[in-house]
This record gives sequence, structure tokens and C-alpha cells, in this order.
Amino acid sequence: MNILFLSLGGFESIETQGIYSDLMRHFRDNGHDVYIVNARERRLKKPTEYTTENGVHLLKVKIGNITQNRLLEKGISTLMIEFQFLRAIKKYFGTTMFDLVMYSTPPITFEKVIRYIKKRDNAKTYLLLKDIFPQNAVDLKMLRKDSFIYRYFRMKEKKLYRISDHIGCMSQANVDFIENHNPQLSPNILEICPNSITPLVIQKDEDKINSIRKKYNIPSARTIFLYGGNLGKPQAIDFLLECIETNQSNNQAFFVIVGAGTEFGKIEAYFRTKQPSNAKLIKELPKDEYEVLANACDIGLIFLHHHFTIPNFPSRILSYMQASIPVLAATDEHTDLRYALEQGNFGLWCNSSNVDQFNEKLQQLTNPLVRDMMGRNARKYLEENYTTRHSYEMIMKHFE
Repeated sequence: MNILFLSLGGFESIETQGIYSDLMRHFRDNGHDVYIVNARERRLKKPTEYTTENGVHLLKVKIGNITQNRLLEKGISTLMIEFQFLRAIKKYFGTTMFDLVMYSTPPITFEKVIRYIKKRDNAKTYLLLKDIFPQNAVDLKMLRKDSFIYRYFRMKEKKLYRISDHIGCMSQANVDFIENHNPQLSPNILEICPNSITPLVIQKDEDKINSIRKKYNIPSARTIFLYGGNLGKPQAIDFLLECIETNQSNNQAFFVIVGAGTEFGKIEAYFRTKQPSNAKLIKELPKDEYEVLANACDIGLIFLHHHFTIPNFPSRILSYMQASIPVLAATDEHTDLRYALEQGNFGLWCNSSNVDQFNEKLQQLTNPLVRDMMGRNARKYLEENYTTRHSYEMIMKHFE
């Protein structure tokens, strides 16, 4: 089949590991012709570009800035994406016929692009639902439900769902949420298609671990708690800083925070003012270097704002599981991530408004025997539930 995949995610190389690049390689390796259209933000100062890499067609479309910027600029850039993608597809893929169009959220503004390809080629459509917008913005008090902007984006969201033949959700809680809040949809189009990767074989090398910890000035005698990823309002940054603050005198635990985002400045200001002795802040790293650092840490951290009513399931957890380290998740009550941790026995959960509960769980994970057991379970659960093979087979069953 000819597969068209639309995404905001960067595909500078199809060979780098990630939930989308791994899935697209799996389609390629199973004999499909893969065409990827993804965004290239203006801040990179590069033009729209079409290339072919290892049998995969990559169309990188220049758009406005949508990350690490002000809300107004992000909103305008998001509204322009649909037009920019459609124009580029018509120019570069005008004579290419597609059998399947796949796309992810965010954004929700691909509906006209998908409708065009679906009508032109009689293609099937599959949504990989990774974000429920605009409700997430309402949860974080960034939008009001009685506002014009909310109503506009809610309309776009409904159109996107309606144009989708199938919607793959990250978990059962996501399926339930979409079904309950969109009664106009047939439940038959909803299914679980989880975040997934092609797991790398990770060899724990004590010399390398010590070398990496020395490079970043991370103590070798403490249990290292790693948070890696986006640092924005959804990640409950105030709670994260409170956790660091209340563990200042805990000589068993050390926090490593790696990432970028709208709240990075707030974290940087805290580190500059407080100079915590139990934590290290590192600006966003290249993917490969981050994975090396992750393999030198002991616990992976997940933070989600306790105001969320949408059931998020962060893909960041997969890097931790790949590295065979347990997960400590501090989230809202609505995500079913906590039940995956319990079912696979590879981590602990607490509410992200309860710092005492967080510290209690943290202390449990300073026990090396508990960490070792949960770490092995994490890798096992990943291989049994969250590989690209699982996602590929879920999607392809509709074409057999």
C-alpha cells in the first residue's frame, strides 16, 4: 500500500528512534511505500524540502513556530498548518495515489488535508489520537468553554473525528473519554492503538554509567530520578519543584531534569535562586545522548497536572521501560497509566497534588532490590504490550 503519514513531529531522519519513526519503518519493512509529511518550524531557518531516505519519502513543510513560544503565535501558526500542508502535498504528491492516510494529534487542524486525499484517492483514514484538544487547554485554564476560540477548535476536533475511518487511542480510558464526549461517533471506529517503539537492546555497563554521571556531575552514590521531556504547564512544574524542595535533606535521592518548554525559564530561575544540591537541570539533549543518560539513571519520572480531566498517557514512559528502570508517576486521577504500572508491577503512582505521597513512593524506590525487580518488569511489559508490531498489527487488521 501507499501510506501517507501527517505529523507535526520532526523526522530529520527516519532511522532515529521515536513512536512515529519506528512505526513508519515497520510499515516500510513490511513492503509498504511510506510518504511522510511533517512540520519544519520557521525558527530552524530551513525551507520546505522533499527527500528520500532509506526507501521512505520525507516532505518537510516549513510552517510557523508552534513550540516554545507565546500562545498567540502558536495559535496563528496552528491555524496556518492545514493550508501549508495541503499546498505542499498538491505540489510534491500531486500524482501519487494513497491507500491509507494516517495522522496524529496534535494538531486537530488536518481535517481539510485528510478530506482532500480521502476524496481524491478513495483512501482509508486512521487517526493516532495522542492529544485531546481543546479540552486539555480548558483543564489547564488556558481556554474557557464559553469562548469563541474553544468553540472553533471543538468544531475542528469533531470534524477530524468524523473524517476518520478508525481512531486509535492510547489506552482504554482514552477510548471511554472520546466515546462519552462524542456520542455522534460510532463506537466501532474506536480502538486501543498504544504508544509504541521498536525496543533497542540496552546493555548496562557500569563504566559507561559512571562516565556519564561524571560528565554531568551526577553523584554515583545516590538513587537518580530522571525526568526527561517537555517542560510546560501540562507537566505540573510547580509540583515538580516542590518535590525537589522537600527532598533537599534526603541524601539518598537526586533529581535530573532534562528538557525544554514554556516552563523551562521558571525551573532555571528556581535553580539559579535556590541552587539545590539534590538536583541537576540540563537543557534538551539530542535523542541519542538523552538515551545514554537515561540508561545511567535509576528511576524514570512522569509528571502530569492534577487538573487534567483527559486521560493522558505520556510516550516518555517508553524510554524508561526500554532502559529497564521503574517509573514513578505523579498525575491526575483520570489517566489509566496508574493501572498499567500496577498491572505490570513496574512502577508506583501518586496524585500530583500530594507531595507527601510522592515522597513516600520515592523512598520506596531507593531500595535497590525493589528497583531491580520493577526494572525487569518494565522491560518485559514493554516488549509484551508497547512494540511497533502491536501498533502495526492493530492498524493492518482493517486491511486483511
